[in-house]
Amino acid sequence: MKTITLFLALFMTVALSAQDNTPTFTKDGNKVIATYFHANGEIAQTGEFLKGKLHGEWNMFDEAGKKIASGEYLNGRKTGKWFFWQGEELKEVDFEDSRIVGVTQRDSKGAVVVN
Repeated sequence: MKTITLFLALFMTVALSAQDNTPTFTKDGNKVIATYFHANGEIAQTGEFLKGKLHGEWNMFDEAGKKIASGEYLNGRKTGKWFFWQGEELKEVDFEDSRIVGVTQRDSKGAVVVN
C-alpha cells in the first residue's frame, strides 16, 4: 500500500509540474496580453488580442528562447512586414490582408539571396 501511495504522490508531483507551461493572459486596458510556452517552459509566443482577435505585434521563439518570427496583426489578419529567422538567413515577408505580396531573403551579411 505504501508503494502505491508513494507512486501516486510522485505521479501527481510530475503531473502538476508539467502544467507550468499553461498560457498566461493579462488584461491591459481593452487588450489582452498573451504568452504561450513550450513544453520546456520557454516562451513560445507573445502578443495581444483585441476584441478576441489577434492584434498588434507578435513574437515567436524556439525552444531555446531564440526569436524565430516577428510580425503584426491587424484585427486578426497578418499585415505589414514579417520577419522569419532560419539559421543564418532572414526572410522578410510582406503581407496585405493576410496574403503574401512579397518575400525577400537575406543572408547573415544582409545581402539579398536569389533562389
